[in-house]
Formats: sequence, C-alpha cells, structure tokens
Amino acid sequence: MKVAVRSLCEFAARTGSLEHRYTPSPSADEGIKGHRTLQALRPAHYQSEYLLEGECQGIQLRGRADGYWPDAPMPTLEEIKTHRGDLARIGLGQRQLHWAQLKVYGALLCQRDSLTQVRLRLVYYDIARDHETPLDEVWQCEDLEAFLTQVCSRYRNWHRQESEHRQQRDRALMTLAFPFTDFRPHQRLLSETVYKRICTDRALLLEAPTGIGKTLGVTYPALMAMPRRQLDRLFVLTARTTGRQLVLDSLWMLFPEDDTERLPLRVLELTARDKACEYPDRACHGESCPLADGFFDRLPAARQVAAAARWLDRTRIRALAAEHEICPYYLAQEMARWSDVIIGDVNHYFDQQALLSGLTRQNDWRVVPLIDEAHNLIDRARSMYSAQLSQSQFRQVARSAPESLGNAFRAVQRAWGKLIKNQIEPVTSPETGDQRYHLTEVPTELNTALQRLVGDLTEYMTEHPVIPELQALLFDTLSFMKLAERFGEHSLCTLEVKRTGQAGKRLSTSARLSIRNLIPADFLAERFAQAHACILFSATLSPAEYYQDLLGLPENTLWQAIPSPFSADQLDLHIVNISTRFNDRQRSIGPMVERIEQQYRSVPGGNYLVYLSSFAYLEQLHSAFTRQCPDISVIAQTTGMSEQSRLEFIDQFRTHRGVVGFAVLGGAFSEGIDLPGDALVGVFIATLGLPPFDDYHKQLAQRLQARFGQGYAYTYLYPGIRKVIQAAGRLIRTPEDSGVVELIDDRFGSAEVQELLPSWWL
Repeated sequence: MKVAVRSLCEFAARTGSLEHRYTPSPSADEGIKGHRTLQALRPAHYQSEYLLEGECQGIQLRGRADGYWPDAPMPTLEEIKTHRGDLARIGLGQRQLHWAQLKVYGALLCQRDSLTQVRLRLVYYDIARDHETPLDEVWQCEDLEAFLTQVCSRYRNWHRQESEHRQQRDRALMTLAFPFTDFRPHQRLLSETVYKRICTDRALLLEAPTGIGKTLGVTYPALMAMPRRQLDRLFVLTARTTGRQLVLDSLWMLFPEDDTERLPLRVLELTARDKACEYPDRACHGESCPLADGFFDRLPAARQVAAAARWLDRTRIRALAAEHEICPYYLAQEMARWSDVIIGDVNHYFDQQALLSGLTRQNDWRVVPLIDEAHNLIDRARSMYSAQLSQSQFRQVARSAPESLGNAFRAVQRAWGKLIKNQIEPVTSPETGDQRYHLTEVPTELNTALQRLVGDLTEYMTEHPVIPELQALLFDTLSFMKLAERFGEHSLCTLEVKRTGQAGKRLSTSARLSIRNLIPADFLAERFAQAHACILFSATLSPAEYYQDLLGLPENTLWQAIPSPFSADQLDLHIVNISTRFNDRQRSIGPMVERIEQQYRSVPGGNYLVYLSSFAYLEQLHSAFTRQCPDISVIAQTTGMSEQSRLEFIDQFRTHRGVVGFAVLGGAFSEGIDLPGDALVGVFIATLGLPPFDDYHKQLAQRLQARFGQGYAYTYLYPGIRKVIQAAGRLIRTPEDSGVVELIDDRFGSAEVQELLPSWWL
C-alpha cells in the first residue's frame, strides 16, 4: 500500500464539521507563493520541501514537510499553512488536521533517524498581512508512533478494500466487451486511434464527424487502456451541461444488462456547487448549515455506502447525502478521490483552483482527461482566466453595506477616482464620449484599497449571515487580484471610462477595469503536461495548429481525422452568392426569404433551421419571412432564453413537422442537439460566422499575429468556419439522414474557405 501523507490525514484524521465560511482561502498559487516567502527567510541550513518516507501497518508513506532544521538545538520540522484574515477563524477540526499532518511527518523522521523527540512547528501565514504565527510543540517519539499507528489503522481497511476494488476493476477492464455486436462505420478506427495514443503517452486532437458515436468510441478504448497502462483515473470533461448526460448514457451501455455489480467501475458525476447545494442561503459551516454540522463525523458511513454503490450520478449522490444527512456537493468532492471515471465540466480540471488537477498533483495520479466538444475549450479557458472590476458595482454595494465597511468602500472609491485621473486624457468638452484604454500593465492605484476592503469583508462575513452582494463583490475582487499577479502578454488589460454626467468643470464617470485572457495556452500548458495522455475530440478541430497553439498542447501532440460515415450523396450542398456583410444585409433579406420559401414548398414535410450572425439580422429576416409566408409555422430564438424556453424550442422540432426555425449562429441551437430524420431536413447559414470587427477582436488579432503570425485566421476565419460546420452538423446525424445545406455568402466560394469545410461535403 502506498499513500501520500496528506491523503492519509485527510482520510483518517478529520472530524467535526465543514468550516467553509464564505471567506476566501488562498488559491494554490497564493499558497505556493506564501510558502516560498517564508522559506526564503529561513537560515541557510534550513531544508525546504523535505522528503520523508516510511512504513506503518503495511502502508508505505511519503510526503514533503515544508521545512526541516537538522542543526537546531532539537531537530525541528515545520509545516506552513497559508490563510487570510483572523487566525481564530480557522476551526478546531481544520487545526487538528494540520497538526495531524505534521505529527505524521514527525513520526517518520523519528522512525528514520532513531530520534527520541522532535520539535514540531506549525506556522500560520496570513498572506494579506504578511504575518506569520508559529506554534511549537515538542513530541516524544513513542507518542508520535502511537498516533501514526492509529491513523494508519483507520486507513488500512479502507485501503485494502480500495486495492481489491482496483484489482477487480482492472481484471474486468482487461476483458471489457463493446456493448454492440459491431462498431459503426469508422468507429473502430476512432477507438483504435484513441487506444494507441494513450498507450504511447501522447496527446491527441481527434476530429470525428457527428453521428459516428464519438463519446462511446473514445471512452471504451480509454477504459481498456486503464489496466494496461496502470492509469488511476479517467476525467471525462465537457463544456456543456447537456454533454454530461451523453457521457453517462454512453458509459451505462458498458454495464452488462444495466447491472453495476457486474462491472466493478466507480463512476462519478460532479455538479456545480450552486446546483448541488440544498441550502444556498447558508454558509458552509456547522453553525449555519445542518448538512455541514458534523459532516466529517458522518462522512465515513456515507463514503462506504457510496463506494459500494459505484454508479454515482447527481441523483444518486443527492439521495445518499440525504440518507446520511450530509452535504451532497462535498460528498461528491470526497468521492472524486475514490472514483475511477469522473465526469464533469472542463473547469474541474482546467480552472485556477480546479479540484481534479489538485487531486492529481497531491496523489501523483496517472490520469487521462477526455475532453468532449474540445473546440469549446479555447473560449471557456479564456473566460476562466479573465476578470473585471466595475466602479458602479462597488458604488451599488456600498449603498447598502453595513456602516462598519463604510471607510473601506470610501477608500476604494477614492482609489477609483485616482485611477481614472491618472489614466484618462483630460476631458474638456461635454460632447466627449466614452473612452477605452489598453494598458501595458495592470494599474496599481486600486491595490491598497482593494486589499483593505478584502480584509474587512472577510472579517465581516465570518461573523455575520451571508449577504450575497458582498460575497459576489469579494470573490470578483479576489479573482481580479489573482489574475493581476500573473498578468502578461497572454492577456489584455483595459480601462473603460463612461461619462455619466457633468456639473461645472467636474466630470462624473463610471469605470470598468478588465483583464481578458487572449492566449489560454500560457495557463493550460501545465495541466496538459500533468496528464499521462490527453484526448481532445470534436467534429471540428481543424486546423490542428490553431488548437495546439492556443491551448498549449505538447509539441508531440498528434492530430487525426476520422473519415466520415456519411457521403456527399446525403447532402445537397449549395453555395449561394449573396453578400451577408453588414452593409449588404438589408438587400439580402428579400432573396433569402425567396430561397427559404422555395426550398420549403418543394420539400414541405420536414423542418428547417436558419442561422444568422446576430439577433438584429435574425429579427429582420424573421419579420420579412412571416409577412411573405404567413401560412408557414415559424419559431425564433430570442435573447436571454431560459433553459425551459430552449427545451421548448427544440421540442417543436421533435414533435412537429413543417417548422422553420430562426437561430443565431454559435448560440444554444448551433451544436449539441440531435434532430435525425425529417426532424431536420434543411439548414440555411446566412453568414460566414466571423466575430465582429470590434476593438477587442482587433487587439486579439494583433496579439495573435505577434505570437503566432496568424492574426486574421486565428481571430476571425477559423472560429467563424467552426461555427458554420457545427451548425450544419445538426442535419446529418445517421447514415439514413439526408437534406439540404445552403451556405449563403459569396465568401463561401473562395478556395481559402472551402479548404476548411469537411471534405465529404464536397
């Protein structure tokens, strides 16, 4: 048995309640920085990140103490824990866990060097105040050995169970059968490609057409590779909530006769906190939430039942949590340590404080992330590593904030004023409009005031009930400050100043300071390097260099395109020479209405989707079409549609025929929906899909040109054509499907664009 010291203690030495009090703990990066700050202050003979190994109760233990003084009057081990705010807020259970980890290190040191006693130093370091609080205790070897034996005994039976589970899992996966008598056309090639890349420790960009069975075709060979490559975990990551259910449905097919007992595979679905929480208005600690009170005391029983259940989707986790009266969100977080296949959003591995990435580092797991609809990862990652501060938000929250926070809010407003004055050019004319400034670095004018506000908010929120507006402002501020520390050429800092009024010579303004990530590769590269192999799959991953450059994939990443099972005979493709450029849109409306009506009248039995570049363009075409064709049933996407409205939109296509739908390209109805047969017989795409030529995209193009020499293609052309291919992909879902696709824009006729379209279309 092998286990990390931290994992041992988190399993066997935690008691009491959850202690998350809506006060922000330091991020992983902040924790590392805090450790290094203190370690740099230690004397020359101090040894940082000191490796300790040993054995107890048949368990091989390994871990790194933060520091060791071998030449002190008494050998001294140090453990550093970073925090923010009043030290008294760190609860008893958390402190006991910290001491447990240090005592295990002490026992291992005594065991190795035959010591009779050792000094243990637990240091709490407040990163906001740059203040350390050392706590020293001298322990006798026999007492530390007794403690180590106690926690290892608690862990041993569980570990034996898990070792047996691993052996059963690997034996079963060695002979795992494909759930159907045969593969779909080209699906076997897809699976063989995935299997080979995992077995050769390579990252893979896998472009496979819609309808080939990508999800099952990727997860099946990855499961087969687990025992052969001694993989610990598979992470199946999606960019859309609906994608998780598709993964679960595919995995369920692998269980013989829908029986989890016959395939010893533990499958877990992770859900976002806001969707899993049973008491969203309460703080995550025992004094506030009944499901947090005594959480770790009731966790062992719930964990045991969950481990035996194996199939842990959201519904099952919630039921188990209710049965044991504990928090379902944190039960799922705990089971992420013990599950074989973990299904969740891409942010669970790639975000700044991603759970799965942290567990992988902590436990030295061999993992393979499988990223579905991977073309979405660029935009999702950009949003993960972007943040903004709004002066108006601070003003609005300040109006209703408790009086005790008034000084801190007023200091922030003064700092906003100083920032605006120092950055903007003098405004002398009432006609002067909004101003935008792209800054080469993040301005420091706000730093001191924001740090003070963070401290005051943290103190207040620890002692008082949750105020959502204060909590949101706190987290927004912290997110911005963290990204500011890592600001570089991968991101753009923008100050936008809007004039809200003027009284005499005094100008009233509202400002917004943003950090927008442009090149996510600089953040994601370390996550890809951490994985044993990585499979990114989608129907649109061309050209390969675009994704490799912007995602930071390893240099030896392979790109593979799987042939389509469909043929050009199924697709009636037309390239229509009508300009949809902004200045030509009004003239394009009439000809497009005629083409849609003509196609509908000739094949009236099925449904059609029409994709436009914007809601304004959609409304123009929709109005013109309903006036000319009042007898045809139409439905149109609207801005801000609720999830229920989106479901009703799709349901119209599944339950009715003869419907013409209007939607925005790149929106909710451009991908991830299946409309086989006559549920969809025609698609009209009246745009090249290019992003707007606004100030942001101009800046993005300049930055990508400087880094990769591909400013226009990486900013406009490739993202636009990807959206076109995804939307057209709604049409042909099975070998029996057929229909018409009309690409309406004269630029579709260029060789540059046609080279990017799927070859089987032509």
